[in-house]
Amino acid sequence: MEKLRLSSLSVVELAPLLAKREISPSELAHDVLRRIEQFNPRLNAYVYIDPERVFRDAQLAEKEILRGRYKGPLHGIPISLKDNILTAGIPTTAGSKIMGNYVPTEDAFIVRRLRKAGAILIGKTNLSEFAYGTETNNPRFGRTRNPWDTRRIPGGSSGGGAAATAAFMCPVSIGTDTGGSIRIPSALCGIVGLKPTFGRVSCQGVIALAPSLDHVGPLTRTAMDAAIVLNAIAGHDPLDVLSVRNPVRDYRSQAGQDLTGLRVGLPREFFFDHLDGEIEAAVRAASVTLQQLGVRLEEVSLPHLPNSETASTQLTYAEATSFHQSAGYFPARAAEYAPDVCGRLEEGAHILATDYLRALAVRRLMRQDFHQALTQVDAILTPTVTTPAPLIDQQTVTINCHEISARSALVRLTRPSNLTGLPAITIPCGLTREGLPIGLQLIGRPFEEATVLQLAHGFESATAWHRQHPPILVG
Repeated sequence: MEKLRLSSLSVVELAPLLAKREISPSELAHDVLRRIEQFNPRLNAYVYIDPERVFRDAQLAEKEILRGRYKGPLHGIPISLKDNILTAGIPTTAGSKIMGNYVPTEDAFIVRRLRKAGAILIGKTNLSEFAYGTETNNPRFGRTRNPWDTRRIPGGSSGGGAAATAAFMCPVSIGTDTGGSIRIPSALCGIVGLKPTFGRVSCQGVIALAPSLDHVGPLTRTAMDAAIVLNAIAGHDPLDVLSVRNPVRDYRSQAGQDLTGLRVGLPREFFFDHLDGEIEAAVRAASVTLQQLGVRLEEVSLPHLPNSETASTQLTYAEATSFHQSAGYFPARAAEYAPDVCGRLEEGAHILATDYLRALAVRRLMRQDFHQALTQVDAILTPTVTTPAPLIDQQTVTINCHEISARSALVRLTRPSNLTGLPAITIPCGLTREGLPIGLQLIGRPFEEATVLQLAHGFESATAWHRQHPPILVG
């Protein structure tokens, strides 16, 4: 195996090479670090890397594998973490000045799970401050750029992880998703992003944004890689009161099964309204591909979705402000926040209890809508975002002659599955005329990640969109 190609391989491709000792964790780590050295100055995806620690961990993994103590498909795989996930002995700042150079003494639950699986932490990735944004323009570490077009944003708030994964600076990144923060940057950067069911993966040790909406999940280059990571990180955590006791399935096993007979719903309302034409065409073409693979397409109704935007905003703003007040950060240290984040926290302080309760009522209605629809179908197919990646500092986008804020255009279609807690995945399904990635979203029943992964992998197996790479890698 040519060393220069290692960083471009998926976990599915790398794992057997490591298990058979055809390559070593140290070789793989070296190639990934070389790739970071080459591309991070242009993309600014990473905010912290400790090569000595990486090689020490890689050598330990190498010894374990040589001694016949292979732990599974993540053993020796370099993984990056969003900088709001606690890492023992490694700075965790949430991209903020307020947290300074905070160094935790304990790992988050998800980090412990990944270490147990033998994964190697390659570094911490850039994010919107306190994960509260859609651009990944960080006031402390600077902005991350989209590897498909460095004039454009990668999305946020897990933009550093998405850019790193797309640019072969790691095969897997772990991000967080409160209103789309895994799926938005994954869609804009042409990779896979999975938000599991609420409570499926513990948020213990993750700096909160809005606790009733927060999720943790993987950003990968293939659906099967996402299944492998979910196998390692899913499960109950007694330290997280929101963690759910629900049996963990072998997600990888079902992901490879045939799609014949599965039913997929196309929403009548909301998801295909106010949508970029190229995105709509690509997503509808993807639905035809699934149909050709044996999937039955049916129309479903989700009548209360138009109310989701206001409800999601009110819940997020109120809960985020409550968290920052409880932590003693806001308003005492308001001057240290980025202006946009400070502005949202100020708005959150003015949300009334009656507004919050109305938002909870909308959430209940939305859950009923999705429950009804998902009794008819196995998953729901939608676009991931309404617009391709906006240009840096672009405040508005025009869709079908209507001008809307870029932020609203990005979060509009991802927020519903945060409100409902349903599992959702985005996968690449096309490119625009300008060569920008288009994402397809699949939303499933509670704890039915296996089904959305099965659909995603089936689509990948029949298409080549996930094998398209940013021009920065070949230019």
